[in-house]
Parts: sequence; structure tokens; C-alpha cells
Amino acid sequence: MTRSGSERRALIRGLTWISPWLVGFLLFFAVPICLSLYYSLTDYTLLEGPVFIGADNYRELAGDALFHRAVWNTLYFAVCSVMGSTIISIGLALVLERPMRSAGLVRAIVFLPTMVPVVSASVCFLWLYNGQYGLVNALLAKVGIDGPDWLGRKALAMPALIVMSYWVVGSFVVIYGAALKDVPRSLYEAADLDGVRGAGRFWHVTLPMISPAVLFNGLMSLIWSLQVFAPPQIMTRGGPENSTLVYSMYVYMNAFIYGRMGYASALAWIQVIATLVLTLVLLGMARRVVYYRAA
Repeated sequence: MTRSGSERRALIRGLTWISPWLVGFLLFFAVPICLSLYYSLTDYTLLEGPVFIGADNYRELAGDALFHRAVWNTLYFAVCSVMGSTIISIGLALVLERPMRSAGLVRAIVFLPTMVPVVSASVCFLWLYNGQYGLVNALLAKVGIDGPDWLGRKALAMPALIVMSYWVVGSFVVIYGAALKDVPRSLYEAADLDGVRGAGRFWHVTLPMISPAVLFNGLMSLIWSLQVFAPPQIMTRGGPENSTLVYSMYVYMNAFIYGRMGYASALAWIQVIATLVLTLVLLGMARRVVYYRAA
């Protein structure tokens, strides 16, 4: 089927209008992706040209103890962060949906931390967790508790970072709040007639109806958690005995500290593939538990 002259002119005109986006996509997205895939198959130090070595970088991962440590730390952070932020944000949304004075002000306060740059928040929490001068230990001292060195102890460094991740649940609370407003009142009335109260009403009515929002927030939180970099890098630099060495930090270290860009590219591709697989698995599992109301 041939195109008419007017159709070809319309196509050229359309491509011309979107050409800045196309050029940007090619230069800053498509080309770097292709180069990183090629570099992952090479020995590349940034100072010398890449030397093709096939899949050696990927084979090296199996015996890399720091790689295994970074994977474990990242999964630990992701699971605790996603589960904790989900529970906290749903709880806050439920509280804020109840009639209360200054509810708008409280919502603004809850949402405000999401507008703070992650670097600034990391520096603030670095001082809050300071073992000698930090506000956390100062408050504990007022009740007679000798606070520990939160970021200097292996057992506490990662939990401290996980608690910090709950600082930015405001955007999740807003989404859950909108989902709660969309739950039909008739379902609550039917539950009341059947004698369903309290936790039962939440599990059998509220949670199924807001399950699409739970899935969306969970996916966003999972992807962010698997790529976390700034807080552990700024606050702990890997922590005692690499207890907070997360995956993105290890990619950065290999690329710009060790000068192993080829190995770092292989690590980055493993991260992308793992994130995609986990996302697809979560979406597959969600088909059985997520309820989508018919329009």
C-alpha cells in the first residue's frame, strides 16, 4: 500500500516536530544502552580502549564476594523498605481519611518530605544519627538510654537506612488517600449489615478495593529500593564490614574508583535484568490478588 503525497508530507512534518525528542532519545538513551552492553563484554578501564573478552565479566560475578554481599544488602533493604513503607503509608492514609481538624495541614506535613532533595535529607539524617551529637541519641538520653553509634555498628547501620527510607512516604499516602475516597460507601454498608467490623472490614472491603494502588506504589517502591544509592553512599560509604554496600554503590565503585568500566557495565545489566524479572514476577502474582473494578 503506497502513501499519497499528502500523507508523506504529514509524516515528514510530524517527524520534524518530534525530531528534538528523537535526537535526545538516540544520543542520551539508545546509544548509551548499546555501548554499555558492548562494554560489558570487554575489559575497559576508561584510560585505554576496550578489549573484547566475551562473557568473562559475567563469569567473574559468580566468585565475587562483594557482588554477593551487595545483592544481599540490596534485597534486605528493598524488602524491609517496601513492606514498611506500604504499612506506614496505608496507616497514615486511613487516619487522614477520618474527620479531623486541620486534616489538610497534616497532609501537607506528611507530603513535605518528598520535596526535600535526597542529598539534603541524607546529610540531615547523618547528623540525626550521629552517635555523639545526634538528636536521636539526645532524645534517648533524656529517658536514660545511652544511644548507640547508629551508622558505625554493623547490626544497626542498615536498619537505620531503612528507617530513613520511611521519611518519604508522602506521595504514597496521597495515592492511597485518593484510592480510599473511591471505595463505594455501599460496600461498607453491606459489611455493617453482615456484622463485619474493624480489621475484618479493612481486610475484606478496603484492602481489595485499593489493591491497584497498593500494586502501583509497591512497584515504584521496589524499583527505587533496588536502585538506592545516595543515602548509603553519603551516610555510610558502605558501612562497617560492607554492611550497607548496596548494588548501585558497587557499580559506581567498579566504574569510577576501580576503573573497571567493563565489569561495572556487566553489573549494571544484571541489575536491569533482575529489576525487570522481579517486576514481572510481582505483576504475575498480582493478577490473583489485585481487584480491578469494572467501569
